[in-house]
Order: sequence, then C-alpha cells, then structure tokens
Amino acid sequence: MSDTVVRSITDNIFKNLSEPEFESLSLEIFRYQYENNLVYKEYVNTIGIDVASISTIKEIPFLPIAFFKSHRIICEDNGVIEQMFRSSTTTNGIPSNHFVKDSSLYEHSFRKGFELFYGDAKQYSLLALLPSYLEKGDSSLVYMVDKLIADSQNADSGFYMHNYKDLANKLRQNEKNSQKTFLIGVTYALLKLAEEYPMDLKNTIVMETGGMKGRREELAKAEVHKILSTAFNVANIHSEYGMTELLSQGYSKGKGVFSSVPWMKILIRDIYDPFRVGLINETGAINIIDLANIHSCSFIATDDVGIISPSGDFEVAGRLDSSDIRGCNIMASGL
Repeated sequence: MSDTVVRSITDNIFKNLSEPEFESLSLEIFRYQYENNLVYKEYVNTIGIDVASISTIKEIPFLPIAFFKSHRIICEDNGVIEQMFRSSTTTNGIPSNHFVKDSSLYEHSFRKGFELFYGDAKQYSLLALLPSYLEKGDSSLVYMVDKLIADSQNADSGFYMHNYKDLANKLRQNEKNSQKTFLIGVTYALLKLAEEYPMDLKNTIVMETGGMKGRREELAKAEVHKILSTAFNVANIHSEYGMTELLSQGYSKGKGVFSSVPWMKILIRDIYDPFRVGLINETGAINIIDLANIHSCSFIATDDVGIISPSGDFEVAGRLDSSDIRGCNIMASGL
C-alpha cells in the first residue's frame, strides 16, 4: 500500500502545483510520514498533536532539525540507503545525517531547480571552490555540484581545492574568451580568492554557499557581499540556501533575497511559540516544507532566523541563539 502512495506522491512533487495542490500534497505526505517515519510519529504523539484534526499546512508539526543529529530520520527503515549525506561541523560539533533512499529525487530536484533559476548548465563553465566540503567526502553540496559540472559538458568545468592561482587563471581565461562562467564557493574560500586575486568578472555569476566554519572572522552577509562585489567588480553576489537535511534549495540573485523552488515552501514561526506558524513581514524562525524529502521528513523546523514577504521571497537574518529556542526543540533529548 505504501509503495503505491509513494509512487503517487513522487509523480506529483515536481509539477507546477497551485497553492491548493501544494497544500493537498503536503497533507498527504504528512499522513504518510506520520505512519511510516517512527521518529516523526513519536515526536508528533509526544507533543500531543491530534493528527486527525490537521487540515492546513500551518497545523502540520515541524520536526526540529536537531533530530537529524541524534536520530535516524527515515520512512520505512528497511536498511536500503543509496546515499548518506553528513553536514560539516565546527570542532567537536555533532553532524547531521541525512539518509537518502532515492538519489534520483535529489538529482531531479537540484537539476530542475538550477534550470529554473539559471537555465541550462551546458551554457556555463562551472567552477567550484569548495575545499572544506571536498575534504569531508560526504557532502550533499559536493554531490550536487559534481553532477552539475558533469551536466555542463564543459572541459573547463571542475573543482578547485586550495589552488587559488589556477582558479584565478581559469577565470581570467574564461573572461578573455567571453565564456559564461558560474563560480560557486564556500564563503571563506571566496574571500581568500577575492583578497589574493581581485579581477573583473563581467561574464561570471559568483555564488556563495555560506560558511566560515571557524576558518576566519565571522562577517555579516552584507559585508561579505560588498567585499566580493568590489573585488570582482560584479553588481550582485548570488547565494544558495540549502542544507544537508533538505533535498531542495532556494537561491538569491542578489541583496540576500531568496526564492525557493516550487516544491519547497518557507514558513516563519514565532521564536517563542513554535506552533504559531505563518508570520508575514515579521522576523521569526524558519520552517521548511520540502516535498522532495518524501523518504525522510518533509517538515523541518530549522534554527535559522528570517523574514518572508507576502510574495514568498525570504531573507535569512542569522541563527537562533540556544537561549532563544523554545518548545520546538524541547522534546529532542527525550526521544
């Protein structure tokens, strides 16, 4: 029975869903995951939710993201795993683990998402500056970028570790040849490139993925973008909003304003009342519905803080301080 349900759901995830269709599919996924994800079911039961009464996405319980550090979040845990992605951490940090039963869902999600925002990958020389992610070897970001590099079918596409000089030479060569280029990098590495090899990048999209990870002093996002924009003489720095626990992404083409792919929805919750969900033009914590997470959990309460406009565009303002987290994570240690 569940196989039939999953097939029916996956057939509809990436369609151009209307708001009522998105809500209907979200509720269907919620019911499936409540019955088949034992950790999620226990969490929902522990916080005293009447499952039968839930009729809107704002009423769906969102699983605190911390559970991905302490529990195996998966539906119908029969041991069949195609990929296991692990988050990067600071020293002595506990990583999140995302057990992926169907890699094709992830690949379809990031390929379709990239195409929606940036067009065909074949038009770009895609250069990746992700040294810390490459070193750890189980990064969902590296998996995504590796596939997009292959999709570009460009001999000049590729990863760069700590060889900033070679990357700078490649960027200059691409500029000289008027080759459209997509440079995606972790923040601290892009800042190092900007300091050591400033240059005009008229034909290049520069995208930062976030992340200092103790490598250098933390800077406000706006300050990072100003430094990079000045060094590379570009009007805007693009950003990717994604995480190990998700199979979908949001993108910003400048000024820190993000849009999500159609099968992912951002909802803002009250920091002090996690069951008050759906704030508009108010700063709060970010909840995410990711329909592609059909085999793990599609309803995640993150520790990010942000604000969303009536149009659905959102901004990320930072992270919750541990002293600010109320209610939503209080059960994490008890399950």
